[in-house]
Amino acid sequence: MNEMLSFLAAGYGTTSTALSWFIYFMSKNPQIQKKIKQELSEYHGQRLSIQQVESLTYLDYVLREVFRLAGPVTGTVRTLTADDQLPKSGAQLKKGDSVMITFYTLARDKRYWANLYDLNEFHPERYLDDPENKNNLSALIPFGGGHRQCMGQDLARFELKIICARLMQFVTFGDGGPELNAGGYDVTDTIKPKKLAVTITFD
Repeated sequence: MNEMLSFLAAGYGTTSTALSWFIYFMSKNPQIQKKIKQELSEYHGQRLSIQQVESLTYLDYVLREVFRLAGPVTGTVRTLTADDQLPKSGAQLKKGDSVMITFYTLARDKRYWANLYDLNEFHPERYLDDPENKNNLSALIPFGGGHRQCMGQDLARFELKIICARLMQFVTFGDGGPELNAGGYDVTDTIKPKKLAVTITFD
């Protein structure tokens, strides 16, 4: 019962936060919003099957970029099982120490990403225009990694994708203005947009 309650509580907050960031980035990038709508156009507003949802590759890239730039959580903590040393600074780490892995830093570290687009800007094409596979996707771990990664990530990814797809079938988000729709970060249990104000046009 405790696992199920955790599953539901954690899934609600993080998925709704990711959806807020999706709406924010769409309002700021109408050309990307248009590309998603083009990918969805063959379905003419109909309900989508699992196979159809899975076929939406550009939307996958968009959501990947949402998670890269604005993951719902700051990072993860791991406890060392052996003594270690940081390679650059030489700092000594002891068994039992807790180490914070920040998703924000990994997502913007030039060592792990192809030099195609500014890492501080929203560009889903960075995954499309990477024929040599220079983007190290192990640096994109919004759900953690290894055997301790989020148990609900498959459900979270799927429900977020289907919600975003259905939204893009019927509405267009516009920018509510530089002051009201300024973005920024508001850190509570998740990392929410601090200022989010969009217009909604029904297509």
